[in-house]
Amino acid sequence: MSKTPQKRIKVRIVVQTNGRDLPLPKYQTAGAAGMDLLAALPADKPVKLKRGGRALIPTGLVIELPRGYEAQVRPRSGLALRHGVTVLNTPGTIDSDYRGEVSILLINLGDAVFTVQRGERIAQMIVAPVSRAELVEAKTTRATARGAGGYGSTGVATNGAPAKKSAKPGGKRKKAQLIAFPRRSTQSASRGRR
Repeated sequence: MSKTPQKRIKVRIVVQTNGRDLPLPKYQTAGAAGMDLLAALPADKPVKLKRGGRALIPTGLVIELPRGYEAQVRPRSGLALRHGVTVLNTPGTIDSDYRGEVSILLINLGDAVFTVQRGERIAQMIVAPVSRAELVEAKTTRATARGAGGYGSTGVATNGAPAKKSAKPGGKRKKAQLIAFPRRSTQSASRGRR
């Protein structure tokens, strides 16, 4: 079975003064889809994220993507699992014509204060091709088996019963259902940095 070679594209990158001594983003494994982005904060000025707090963290990088590509900024699973820290506008999009510094909007959804240190791996960046759509106005759309069925219409209802088939266009709308989430424990586990 022959291996299909991965397509490689060149992305120009300018390292700002605040990122000069930090390593460039790189893929951590041969099969990784994303490159880790690092916090380019001053070493003596870490950012403390309180519970529910958010902050824009600089990376010290300006990138020049080829036309027809975007860079998606996504959370790091380790930070999310261990500390409840994630990227607020996920996935964030960096357009090919953006020439400002890449910054990451982090939010702390965990139980304890999280300190972002210089050089901390805070997010991952995936470079992906983009399709441009041309919108064509029409009076109707083609019918499908699903029709106008929205949230939960193709899965299982919240009470464990199979979801009902979606109403026909023009029929009665379903009432919204409330979903109860279990309360988070107030006891926080001990938190090692890594």
